Amino acid sequence: FATLGQKPTIQTFLERKVYFPHRQMKNGAWQITIPMNSDVLKEIEGNQVAFQDCFIADILFLLTTPLLTMPEIPGFLPISSPQGSQLIADWAACVPSSVVVVADMETFQTNNSFHTWTRIRVPPNILTDDERHSVSDVTLSEDGIFFLINDILYIKKFSAFTRLGEDVNLPNGGIIGITSRKWCWVKYLLKDKGRRSNMAVWTENEVYLGYTSLEFVKIITTEKLKELLNLSSAATLTIHNVEYTGHPLELAVLLNYCMTCNAIKKIYLAIYNEDTKQWVYQDFALDVTIDTFLIPHFIYSAMPELILQDKHRIYYYYHNFTDTGVVQTPTEFGNLSSLSHNSIIHDVFIDYYGNIMVKMENNVMFYFKINIKDALKLHLWTNSTIKSLISLNSSGQIYLIYVFENGTVHPQEYPLKLEAQSVTFNTKEKCPFMAFHNNIFGVFYFLDKGQNLTVWAQIVYLENIGLYIIVESYGPNILEKKDHVHYEIASGYCTKTMTITFSQNINYEAVDDYFKLQHENTGLLLVRVRPSDYAKTCPVAPKVFQIAVGCDAGKFIAVKGFNKKECLHYDFFYIIEKSYLRTRPSKHLRVQYNWEKYGCPLRVDFREKFHPLIQLYNENGYVEDVEVNFIVWEIHGRDDYSFNTTMKKSGCLNEAQTWKSMTKLNKHLPLEEAWGPENYKHCFSYAIGKPGDLNQPYEIINKSNHNHLVWPLDHSGMYVFRVKILDPNYSFCNLTTIFAIETFGMIPSPSAYLVAAFLFLLMLLFFTILVLSYFHYMRIYREYIYVPFYKSERKPKNN
Repeated sequence: FATLGQKPTIQTFLERKVYFPHRQMKNGAWQITIPMNSDVLKEIEGNQVAFQDCFIADILFLLTTPLLTMPEIPGFLPISSPQGSQLIADWAACVPSSVVVVADMETFQTNNSFHTWTRIRVPPNILTDDERHSVSDVTLSEDGIFFLINDILYIKKFSAFTRLGEDVNLPNGGIIGITSRKWCWVKYLLKDKGRRSNMAVWTENEVYLGYTSLEFVKIITTEKLKELLNLSSAATLTIHNVEYTGHPLELAVLLNYCMTCNAIKKIYLAIYNEDTKQWVYQDFALDVTIDTFLIPHFIYSAMPELILQDKHRIYYYYHNFTDTGVVQTPTEFGNLSSLSHNSIIHDVFIDYYGNIMVKMENNVMFYFKINIKDALKLHLWTNSTIKSLISLNSSGQIYLIYVFENGTVHPQEYPLKLEAQSVTFNTKEKCPFMAFHNNIFGVFYFLDKGQNLTVWAQIVYLENIGLYIIVESYGPNILEKKDHVHYEIASGYCTKTMTITFSQNINYEAVDDYFKLQHENTGLLLVRVRPSDYAKTCPVAPKVFQIAVGCDAGKFIAVKGFNKKECLHYDFFYIIEKSYLRTRPSKHLRVQYNWEKYGCPLRVDFREKFHPLIQLYNENGYVEDVEVNFIVWEIHGRDDYSFNTTMKKSGCLNEAQTWKSMTKLNKHLPLEEAWGPENYKHCFSYAIGKPGDLNQPYEIINKSNHNHLVWPLDHSGMYVFRVKILDPNYSFCNLTTIFAIETFGMIPSPSAYLVAAFLFLLMLLFFTILVLSYFHYMRIYREYIYVPFYKSERKPKNN
């Protein structure tokens, strides 16, 4: 393959990052090094190299950090569902190969789609024998495995099995159901800085959301729901079932509603948004018998679309509840039990490609796709006496889980595509389009202020069929959508290409309430692009993706030329004289330089001006140089610096905003909040601001206005600046960063007291020497006055 030009790459599914193999093959294999991150779904892609007239298919696979399974501890006892019951299972939404299965003799856990597995057992003397064999539901989470036993919730951790109740804000009993998320959304936007739950727990009258670290919060009661939904206070309202929708932040609650509650009840549906904390009543009502129990399964879609199962039929609710009915079969009017030897529905499985499989208790299976209203019976695959379940493996392929009477588990791949082609071959059903292409490679897109997103989709079909492309969105009305359709026809084939652009054109400058306007125009949209007609034989599923309008938490700014590597890493203290501080305190300020926060200071000659260049980054690295306005201030309160450009030179027609004017106007706010994009007003119009002294320094900087920081000429110092983006139309994020400047080159002027003291000592020394000299010469003078000179020169005589 390498000789023919093959060179596979690995591409992450969400971020679409591509990793290439090393230059040299080793032992006839390619080697690719990839980092471990939250984007666990990868895809191996190769060049179009043919081998015996075939190409190698691209394949998805999961690559996660090592996942732990519960150890089998000697002496622990098995936990299971009631004797003769069907399998119960749950798996991690973003790691479908991590599964827990409850059978009527044991509970099993795997992290690799049952290539290997362990038994989950519990300590003795906690549950009775009847309780150990009475599991009615199970949920897998980061905290452990939750079991619902006789209306009481338990959690199994590595070495403990604990009953949950009032100690974690849950009822001590009366719990009728638990559920976890079914669709994987690694990224999403919480604009109100809330939290996203990972499981739901409910009683007949209350709903609780569960978070990590065993934290549970009650979000609603049926009495409150009556008020919110304007239902009769005299009626009986109970919770029927709860399920997470296809939206990453929404939860659906099915409600039983009846007046006399003898024979018939109504099923209503309300959806709760975890970000806005709002309940929305849906256009949904279904009359069923009083003993009917429905299980919802939400489709991987932008709009709230779902199918419901009872014991015998499947109900569909497509296109935001506007297209409803019972999934039909070639005979028996949709009664699946009649086509499967009177067996009842055990499970419904839906994948990301739009495939829907309905499995009966005797292992008869039916197949259809999303937005399709009829189902076909698949060929018999498994013995009717074997307990089985449908799941996804680590490559995103469907496989069957078999649990045998001897307490062993066996996985078996299920070729759904071939089986579906086999049963649809005799129906002569054909996909209405030949191809459906698009450039939507991601499932999550962030839009900040001034940005737009353009995608295209193309459909090819036979002439005179009349297909078109539909774009559906679900969420707040905060984006403008423009589309353009290009149409071609040639050789009996029609090609329609639709280009869709999502944008937001709102001016946030000089508005009355900046933060309120921002909040109203941020949020999360789900978008689906699909053909106008669909069939069970169509190989391509509609495309679903998110558009988040708001602040990307991974976005940040930095000043070019500053880092934490090119200096000695240590903290130190320095003194700022009180005359250099903005508030003019009575004492000097002693400051600790925090290297971890401030990074390496840049040493600048005091005669050099400095112009900071701001750069924008995200989690993938450098994005662009920031060209819009920004401001700087010294975080410790220094104001002994200035700017080289005046308001007049900058072209101001009225007096521009300054730190002095903004702090005076916002005395109640701290310095860092006194001036920002929320109150910025430019000075280039006579209608904005007021006349004033235009010879003042212009304190607003951008990439092109050549405004520089200017240092004092009489002293050096250490300056720690914070930068804030000032342009209100640049970003939803409050973009700030810190950089430090150390000026040098100036010989510091001595203190006047020091000079006076030095002069005093110098004068004192001078007069001391003068006085000492006087007395020294006076002694010599006296000596020669009283002792005659000739005596000193007289020579002694020789005898």
